[in-house]
Amino acid sequence: MQPHSHQKPAVSVVVIGYNDEDHITEAVRSALAQGPAVREVVAVDDCSTDGTFALLTGLAADDERVRVIRRDSNSGGCGSPRNNGIDAVTSPYVMFLDSDDVLPPGAVDVLLATARTEDAEVVSGLCVRRELPSGREVPWQEELYAEPAVLDRPTRQPRLVHDTLCVNKLYRADFLREHAIRFPEGRFRYEDFVFTARVLAAGPRMALVPDRVYVWHVRRSAEQLSISLDRAGIDNWRARAEASRQAYEILLNSGQKELARAARAKFLDHELRMYARELGLRDTEYRQAWWTHTREFLGEYDAADWTTGPTAPGRLLARVILASPEPRDLPRLRELAARPTRLCPPYARDAQGTPVWAADLPQVTLEPFLTRPAHQLPLAVDAELRPRARGTVLRLRLHEMYGRVAAARPVAVEVEWRHREQGRTRRQGAVALRPAGEDLWSAETAVDLTALGAGTWDLRLRLRFADGTTRETTAHARTGAKLLRRGVVPSLLHGVLLVQPYATHSGALALRLATGLRGVTSVLRGRLRRLLR
Repeated sequence: MQPHSHQKPAVSVVVIGYNDEDHITEAVRSALAQGPAVREVVAVDDCSTDGTFALLTGLAADDERVRVIRRDSNSGGCGSPRNNGIDAVTSPYVMFLDSDDVLPPGAVDVLLATARTEDAEVVSGLCVRRELPSGREVPWQEELYAEPAVLDRPTRQPRLVHDTLCVNKLYRADFLREHAIRFPEGRFRYEDFVFTARVLAAGPRMALVPDRVYVWHVRRSAEQLSISLDRAGIDNWRARAEASRQAYEILLNSGQKELARAARAKFLDHELRMYARELGLRDTEYRQAWWTHTREFLGEYDAADWTTGPTAPGRLLARVILASPEPRDLPRLRELAARPTRLCPPYARDAQGTPVWAADLPQVTLEPFLTRPAHQLPLAVDAELRPRARGTVLRLRLHEMYGRVAAARPVAVEVEWRHREQGRTRRQGAVALRPAGEDLWSAETAVDLTALGAGTWDLRLRLRFADGTTRETTAHARTGAKLLRRGVVPSLLHGVLLVQPYATHSGALALRLATGLRGVTSVLRGRLRRLLR
């Protein structure tokens, strides 16, 4: 739907901020730049101690649409200031904007036009996560917004529970007030989970638009990480689990059983997998606390929760955790939690020959995986990169999986390198897969590092089978004293290349490249500074 610049003032944008003088001006101006459809920008300062309030006061002096509210004390969260904004708005519709994000041009016009045309109480659009400083953009829950849709009730699309953001939506203000929909007060993390559940529980008429309506800025190098990025402490996991529990209970108690089941499935597929991928980064105390708390949380699931939704990797991960009182198999669980998932060896069987997670956990069966065609299996490929002056070599090994791979007859693997920041790709074409022992197929190909150039590159693979089907996956990075070693190789174009193969948080092989003496020196200086700190 095209933006409509003739929209009458009808929208209030609530901007919340705390000690964010570096970004809040840009956020407020992005809301004002939406044009005449925005009646007011209600900026709520959560008792900042820096220059945030002064900046907001200056913006209000320059534009009468800006109204500033200053809280007497800091709430410690995002819910209370947003509630202050809900209480203050005077427009028929309301949106929310965080102080470090922006609204893209035309967002309000598209959402408002759709709300009026479709008589929708909630209109939701595409949010993109913009990684800074690289500028790389990743769509959030893209499949929900592939095309326009109108839902007379949320149960028409259970996947709505995956979009827990409150900021990529336009709400009819009287709908929020009629159902007393508010955010949790005070120091409550992941308040969006609860608010969104309350919205869905009220059963609004909803419209989905494919247009970009929100830009979520992700600053991983910031001194103060956002709540969603600051996951190093166990309190973050406990808060996320508690928010998920409350969201489930809200939906269940409102009679939205299907959405409640979908919310529990989403926890397995998203939250559980994301944090499991990062367990290798944490210390022993954290791992034990995480494992114990997760087992307690998963113990609340009932029989129906284990059969709802296509969340096989998350469900298997959860069953392993429930079956063991102590943390175990963390590297293998990390690979299972990856996207796409990888089920790495060993491949055990119980006494009856049934595929199981491990011989000492025969109650955790792998049968749900093995009912799929071979090209849909969580296949495991090992990879190692050998940087050499005479030519860098990539070696790949595909593992057998209970006879299913051999039956499908793998014939080749296509290799692709994807630049993480820029999104560009370099394909190397297909390489034949050949038997390499009883349970392995192998392939080897040269890698032109000079053609790749500087940056971080992720390895992507496409396995091809004899019947023409394919499986896209990543490769498990083989580790060892010599396998992930940084090296310097000569280059006719750049003089030298600094090459660093490494394993990502999910265990996949990736590659960092620095070109030329200046690039190499910059990397080495950065490493020295980190060591000195």
